[in-house]
Amino acid sequence: MDVRDSIQSQTESSLLLASRIALSEAREVNLVFSPLTLHIALSMVAAGSKGRTGDQILSFLRARTNEELNSLSAQIVSLILADGSTLGGPTLSSANGVWVDESMPLKPAFAEIVKGVYGAEAKAVDFQTKAIEVENEVNSWAEGQTNGLIKELLPSGSVNNLTRLILANALYFKGAWKDKFDASVTKEGSFYPLSGESVQVMFMTSSKKQFVAAFPGFKVLKLPYGQGEDKRLFSMYLFLPDERNGLHNLVEKVGSDLDFINRHLPSNKVSVGQFMIPKFKISYGFEASGVLKQMGLFLPFSGEAELTEMVDSPLGNKLSVSSIFHKSFIEVNEEGTEAASATAAVVMLRSAMMPQPPIDFVADHPFLFLIREELTGVLLFVGHVLNPLLAA
Repeated sequence: MDVRDSIQSQTESSLLLASRIALSEAREVNLVFSPLTLHIALSMVAAGSKGRTGDQILSFLRARTNEELNSLSAQIVSLILADGSTLGGPTLSSANGVWVDESMPLKPAFAEIVKGVYGAEAKAVDFQTKAIEVENEVNSWAEGQTNGLIKELLPSGSVNNLTRLILANALYFKGAWKDKFDASVTKEGSFYPLSGESVQVMFMTSSKKQFVAAFPGFKVLKLPYGQGEDKRLFSMYLFLPDERNGLHNLVEKVGSDLDFINRHLPSNKVSVGQFMIPKFKISYGFEASGVLKQMGLFLPFSGEAELTEMVDSPLGNKLSVSSIFHKSFIEVNEEGTEAASATAAVVMLRSAMMPQPPIDFVADHPFLFLIREELTGVLLFVGHVLNPLLAA
């Protein structure tokens, strides 16, 4: 399988996961997460697994072998996640970290993959008597790697004296729009949450042509980020249902039709009539194991987990993943987008065009958004906005 096929498979699993997370969230909250950092965290777990557990992770991530998975991850880290700021593109940084109990060193093969593929140095720590200190250390690492945007990746008490391993990664993205919005014309307007009670929020607007396409039941807007001499091209997409309460159905379509995104991308700039995009800021965190189990990935979290390829210790056959904590942040304004994400897996001992009339694009009700690298199709962030006023 070549890299494009591997990326397509990764994107398909990302969209399925995104739809399940959005549909499983019972609270009325804005949501953002990075399927890419979750994919990388699970890939590291896969590298330390064997047997049925390893096979199940590979199947979930739509990969045939660990070698294929590691090759994809290495290319994503080196190509997609490389910083483009010196070339006039987005600022990007990614990092991976491994904390392992000092009583059980990593197996040489796993240590080589962790360092060579994921660029992570393993650090020996004392979980058994200094769990709180290690928890704070991982949180400080995540905060530092995301320019201060991700705080407390690991909730208080999530690390204890049974923890033996933490695999973590972090992603930071800051991109300026190719065509920035004029802040002087940003204006207040009504936004209609699912609750039906309208709220007053600040909307960005523009009279310039935009990448907009209309489809039955929804519209799609593409907002490219500045590229400079960077060969990659990143864009944000907004998927706006026609109906004010149509987000749920739209998310279901995205999750059930894995080629949905590719078939519904605007390719041409068109004249716009009314054009309004709300400014928003979202901070969202969740524990992912519940959703992953519902989707069929349960063995790594069970008493039957075979995480035997991680550590060189007799206790290696008694390890399981207790939790996968994920936290993301995004802010969208007239200048562009700043976003960050971090994921930590905690491993414990078990216990052609005709002229068209202008198209309106008024995002005054709940919508889906994503940040995508165009040449490869890799999704960096996915989320939805239910109410721009909800606390970040």
